[in-house]
Amino acid sequence: MTVSKRRVPFLTMAVASLLLFSGLAFSFLAFSSHPAHASGGGGFNVPGNILISDQFNNRALEVNSNKHIVWSFGSNNPSLCNPGPGTIIGLNDAERLGDGFTLLAGTGIPGGGADPLLPAGCVDNRVIVVDQGGTIVWQYGQAGVTGSGPNQLNVPVFALQLPNHNIAIVDQSNERVIVVDKNTKKIVWHYGCPTCNLLNNPNSVELLPNGHFLIADENNNRVIEVNLDHQIVWQYKDHLNLAAFASRLPNGNTLITDSGHSRIVEINPSKQVVFQYFTNTQPGSNAAPLPTNAVQLADGDISIADQFNNRAIIIDPNKTIEFQYGMLNVVGNRPDQLDAPYTAYVIGDYTGQTSPPGHF
Repeated sequence: MTVSKRRVPFLTMAVASLLLFSGLAFSFLAFSSHPAHASGGGGFNVPGNILISDQFNNRALEVNSNKHIVWSFGSNNPSLCNPGPGTIIGLNDAERLGDGFTLLAGTGIPGGGADPLLPAGCVDNRVIVVDQGGTIVWQYGQAGVTGSGPNQLNVPVFALQLPNHNIAIVDQSNERVIVVDKNTKKIVWHYGCPTCNLLNNPNSVELLPNGHFLIADENNNRVIEVNLDHQIVWQYKDHLNLAAFASRLPNGNTLITDSGHSRIVEINPSKQVVFQYFTNTQPGSNAAPLPTNAVQLADGDISIADQFNNRAIIIDPNKTIEFQYGMLNVVGNRPDQLDAPYTAYVIGDYTGQTSPPGHF
């Protein structure tokens, strides 16, 4: 990340292993830690709802088309450091799995003033799966423990479940992508390592239909496709600045979140730009919002986590905003407020993404 992101100090570090198949103004409104819950009226896990990782508020939330929160997990307290059974700190990724489980990547918060409410930072370093009630049913990494050994992570920013049920994790500050066997929790495949210099602050990974992995190698300002023999078979690095996320679309194009340029860009197989959208042009926008995630939907719309504009938006192919949760460039943790959302996914729409198995 850059100096202003929660993962800021970690952008300068390298990525290690992939795994095998398969202004900032902070709201001081704080709530006590609580487990996941669904709001009265239901609506949990309904296709079309949006699952958001609300990074600095230390929570995941699911909202429906009426902007009602129908489910959440975490404290919604930006000043509390308490990684544990009902909390997640510095949430960078939240993905809905089969049967209503949710996969969460607890990155933690760096010290040194990246978050004025937690100037000393807060270590999490867990990837967890929770059920609808907020109970942790699977975990890799240990709360408050930093390392690269067995069951240890260092700033896990992204995770996904592969078709064979194993879990791929982007272990950012260990400069690697790893695949963890779901049952044994052993690393069965990796790309990169803390001293390999193969990656530099990787930020996302997707499994492609051909069995290769697509990695957003953020601080190397590129997107690479790597096969299982650890060979780079394709890459794109033209005019990128902090490649935060990438996915391969059904038509063969690649959608990239070019965070440092505040844009979403789509390139064709000839590496020509066929679409781009800038998130910092609206009046009142943060000049450098550093969007971190963009996913094209089945109908051609694009869901975007516009990080430091503190909003999740959906735009249509004409670049019109059709949906927005969060107030433009306003930090908060009240209804319709976010604090540096990192990912935003439409439940049930996995266009360009690794579709999870039918059950966890």
